[in-house]
Amino acid sequence: MIVIREHFHKFHVKWRTALMDYSAASTGQLRVFKKNDFENDWTRVAEGKFSNVYQVKIKIWRETFALKVYDTTDGMNHLHRKVMEDVSNIVKVKFKYIVAVYGKCNDVPAIVMEYMSNGSLGNLINNTNLMWPKKFQMIHEISMGMNFLHSLKPSLFHLNLKPSNILLDDHLHVKISDFGLIHWEAGTNKKLFLEHLTVRGNINYVPPEIFSQSCDPPGFSFDVYSFGIIIWVILTQQKPYTGCSMTTVLLNVSQGRRPCLEIIPEHRPFQCGEMINIMKQCWDQDENKRPPFSETVRHTEALSEVLKIPGPIDCHKSGANGWSLEPQHPCVTTYEIPSPELPDLPTEEQSSKDRVLSLLLRKNFGSFRTSVKREHVSTQFIGTKSLLHYTVASGDAESVEHVLSLGAEVNCVMAKGYTPLIVAVLNRFHDIMLLLLEHGADPRLGDDDQWSAIHFASQNGDDRAVRLLLDKGALADACEKSGWMPLHLACQNGYETVVRLLLTRLSVKAIGEQEKMQERTPLHLAAAYGHINITKLLLSQGANPNATDCSLSTPLHLSAEAGHNRIVRQLVQSGAAVDIADKRGHTPLHLAALNGHKGICRQLLTNGASPDCRTHNGWTAMHLAAIKRHETTMEELKSLGANVNAPGENQWTPLHLACQQSEAEMVARLLAAQADPNVTESSQQWTPLHLACASLSFPSVLRLISHHANVNAASAEKATPLHLAAQHGNVPIVKALLLNGADRTLRDSSGSTPAEVAQRHGKYEIVQLLEE
Repeated sequence: MIVIREHFHKFHVKWRTALMDYSAASTGQLRVFKKNDFENDWTRVAEGKFSNVYQVKIKIWRETFALKVYDTTDGMNHLHRKVMEDVSNIVKVKFKYIVAVYGKCNDVPAIVMEYMSNGSLGNLINNTNLMWPKKFQMIHEISMGMNFLHSLKPSLFHLNLKPSNILLDDHLHVKISDFGLIHWEAGTNKKLFLEHLTVRGNINYVPPEIFSQSCDPPGFSFDVYSFGIIIWVILTQQKPYTGCSMTTVLLNVSQGRRPCLEIIPEHRPFQCGEMINIMKQCWDQDENKRPPFSETVRHTEALSEVLKIPGPIDCHKSGANGWSLEPQHPCVTTYEIPSPELPDLPTEEQSSKDRVLSLLLRKNFGSFRTSVKREHVSTQFIGTKSLLHYTVASGDAESVEHVLSLGAEVNCVMAKGYTPLIVAVLNRFHDIMLLLLEHGADPRLGDDDQWSAIHFASQNGDDRAVRLLLDKGALADACEKSGWMPLHLACQNGYETVVRLLLTRLSVKAIGEQEKMQERTPLHLAAAYGHINITKLLLSQGANPNATDCSLSTPLHLSAEAGHNRIVRQLVQSGAAVDIADKRGHTPLHLAALNGHKGICRQLLTNGASPDCRTHNGWTAMHLAAIKRHETTMEELKSLGANVNAPGENQWTPLHLACQQSEAEMVARLLAAQADPNVTESSQQWTPLHLACASLSFPSVLRLISHHANVNAASAEKATPLHLAAQHGNVPIVKALLLNGADRTLRDSSGSTPAEVAQRHGKYEIVQLLEE
């Protein structure tokens, strides 16, 4: 026992010293290094026009960093001097998605930065086939980093955002580099500024306003435009404007042209359409229409979470079966309204060809009514539009009545099947709707997608139009071609008054009708989108709270996933079953834990949900909360009876997952909640400490050791944590293990000691350390 205490005391002192060193590196104070502070073996990892990046090790910290060495030839001296002046400010910027800068070296000259093992996004997209969840994650993380820079006081603009300045760590998480190095100063010549950007090779990411004669300085919208092009790069894994000269790019961009959308892969998740919309907004020709990162980041987060697959990196030997957590529950699909080619007022070209249309364009309705003749009403214009369509679109009821009196066909259709009544509904011309209906307009007629006038009115929340249409014979249970009734649309969009009107004309059976795409009822949609009053109304009218859609999800699944506490409470009170599983075995509790909705987890558990129910892959809510880093949710689950040591697939516990993902804070929370640090998984007999060593998570190793993890635990192949740390060459971990009793003489199943493993993998510093 005395020996153990001595070891722990040494370990504690060493840990405290290490933390002090790391703290000094991250205080935000500029440190000036000398060339002999670095070990001699520099490895060049990137080469640019103005600088080269080397992988170096700092002697005092025993850690790997990146050294960005600048060209100091006569032409580049001004750039180097400017960087050295700015680095004292840049070193203060610390954020998860920003590359940390620790100091500068005047001897070389260079700046010392965080080392990113997977290089730049520019190199990655050429060499790696990225999965859709990873693409969405990268886009979101870039938006997070840029939102942080823009939210600083004062704001920090990047002005050089491009794939080569987006770097990736061991797990392909994004960090933004080279921010704050380009400045716009008062009196700057825009032409010289553009030339400066062009020399840096980022002309493809420069917005069109920079090519104009305006003297306005670049601001937030500049970076937003660059981000839009980067989204395209990530989605396509191509370079923009390949083969185009600089002049061609400038000309095309200034005229509103953008990279081709057709090369985005056809086989893509439907959420990709939403990401493409974000991309288009970001590269809008009008800089004032580009959304700020504070807005964009919320949308990219939602899309990233939908597709996120928490698949741990395979720590097993080659040939062993890999495993992964299942993807998050699919999001609710928003029904897209077909874009009607409405007969708005005629164009100048059309008007010049027809005097009658010209009068409508000028809103000279008196002269229009005097001039229009019976032969005009049968004329078809572009898109098979009739004069009645144009007259309805003008909004003048007296003119509409006159055209009808001349014999216009009230139910005539234009391209896509729009009737004059649908045109009136879309424009909310209620007096014209009534006029058309009194002249025999059929409210049941639908367009090419079988959307009738009441579908459009319900989608728009126009309760006055809905009431009028219902009174004139419109069907409340009319279905368009995908099975959507007006009630589905009103419930999805939260139009309570419209819902109440429709319910007066619907049976209980109709209230439970499912649309065809995802087989969701109106209650599914109201619950998913958080419309509590509509949810209560549907339940009071007999809606089934346990109806399932095509993925076997109930309304409770959707509301628990989305975090709608009040709706969850109402559904449970109305008899919703709390432990129904969907196709992947997710219960509402799994989805709430996966998304960090602590309050909903509490509601479900206090109403009888099973805390340790498993998905088809064997994961409990505790596992899902751990892998998603929802610490407070994990603690809430534990306090309400969930097993912190629950075994999942291959007997992995939540602690195994946290260690494998290098989530040191979650490791600490799990250990504080009495997670067993010595439990083994089944495939390789690895303990959490094995995984922490394999994942190179020094803080996790320290946490585990302080909670009495067995430093000599042997895997199925007799490998100890020290064998793994030696294989990966992590000096701090090896030292921590040795200080706490790791046996350097133990041999694995191949007969190798940790020193021999290190020798085999070329980790000579570890070999020397183990042989001391």
